Amino acid sequence: MWALLPSVFGLLLALASAFFILFSGYIFYIHRKYDHIPGPPRDSFFFGHSPILLKVTRKNELMYDLFLEWVQKYGPVIRINFMHKVTVLVVTPEGVKEFLMSPKYTKDWFYNRLFNMFGVRFMGKGLVTDRDYDHWHKQRRIMDPAFSRKYLIGMMGPFNEKAEDLMEKLAEKADGQTKVGMHDLLCRVTLDVISKVAFGMDLHSIDDDQTPFPRAISLVMRGLVEMRNPFIRFSLAKQKYIKDAQESIRLLRKTGRECIERRRKAIQDGEDIPVDILTQILKGAVQEDECDMEDLLDNFVTFFIAGQETTANQLSFTVIELARNPDILKKAQEEVDEVIGSKRDLEYDDLGKLQYLSQVLKESLRLYPTAPGTSRALEEETVLEGLRIPAGTSLMFNSYIMGRMEQFYPDPLVFNPDRFHPDAPKPYFSYFPFSLGPRSCIGQVFAQMEAKVVMAKLLQRFEFELVEGQPFKIYDTGSLRPMGGAICRLRPRMDSNTTKK
Repeated sequence: MWALLPSVFGLLLALASAFFILFSGYIFYIHRKYDHIPGPPRDSFFFGHSPILLKVTRKNELMYDLFLEWVQKYGPVIRINFMHKVTVLVVTPEGVKEFLMSPKYTKDWFYNRLFNMFGVRFMGKGLVTDRDYDHWHKQRRIMDPAFSRKYLIGMMGPFNEKAEDLMEKLAEKADGQTKVGMHDLLCRVTLDVISKVAFGMDLHSIDDDQTPFPRAISLVMRGLVEMRNPFIRFSLAKQKYIKDAQESIRLLRKTGRECIERRRKAIQDGEDIPVDILTQILKGAVQEDECDMEDLLDNFVTFFIAGQETTANQLSFTVIELARNPDILKKAQEEVDEVIGSKRDLEYDDLGKLQYLSQVLKESLRLYPTAPGTSRALEEETVLEGLRIPAGTSLMFNSYIMGRMEQFYPDPLVFNPDRFHPDAPKPYFSYFPFSLGPRSCIGQVFAQMEAKVVMAKLLQRFEFELVEGQPFKIYDTGSLRPMGGAICRLRPRMDSNTTKK
């Protein structure tokens, strides 16, 4: 037996050598297909640009700032190599229009990675991740009534109620001295809103410091960044994080299961039920004869996370920029005073009159699009900016990068809500914080209504300033959030007892 070991070892070595030669040849073939497309030099023959991107991630720097530098140096269409895969970043309005506005181009392979996270089913075949256009379209059609104008008008009550909970919490801390972590509180209020409005759950997380959901969502969102490292599962330093992220996903899906089972029982018992997202998920399952619980949970997790994370981040960045720009803050407060005065409950019609606040929120999303980009699969060879793009390529589009390009926005790093004045020129396919076309975010109207209610009440009630010394870097957790937490000191603008119903 021992005599066979040299032969076995030799065979294994020969197989490994053959695999190495074949893989090297394949990588060389990929390089030949894409090397005519401009881009920075690869860090590694095998790993492409992955080393520098992993380095950026480990330093908690923003990958998209590096991409912006590359675009400015190499042009509006560049290649980015990830081992044996190549993604082409496109930052031309014409490219955005062509590939996002047409249903012809499906989402790319990246969305397959969101089916599972670290071996646990995550978003599965939910509305965001479903790559099958026909199946997605059925889901979207079923969900649409829960986001209709008629339904959303009826949600002004819960929007006001949960925003009032936040105002009461802030009033306890508004002494001009206490440091208030605005991002944490805004995450909690948006979690309470999506839980109540979409799923009929009262979490009261604004008053519950022990609730596990904000941490669970943060851990899961961070996984979207950590998964960029293909070797993370083998890292001993990351094992505790991976275990925590897995448990967080299980918690979210367990919560969804309990919520769905309660609603099913209510339907069976003939109780009155709301026309909310949960009802539409169940209705769709019946219509499509797809009642698998795991499929239902995919959309629960998708809406539960997206409905909390993105709006909280947008509001946090808006607070930061208003505090940095006192003239803009004063103008926004004056509009709120004129439109809603001392009213406690905002009405739907009030939101349309808060034009300048709308501009502020849009400008916040230009500089800080909380869902910064999307991607599409190119099934046929095409030409972009005179460059031949091979079939099978993943095309990346990024609102963060385009929102910071001088070609599209003069003085792009200046916070200027007048860019979105009704009489100002409209951005031409360079502004898409909710994506564009048929796969645009179904919840964008919901999110902006919620953001406007919360922000209007905050401007109505409080003066706020940023605590000195905090970092203002952007933290990439799959979505973009302020790294410093938007720490503020608050003072009351008016006696809350003067507000009226």
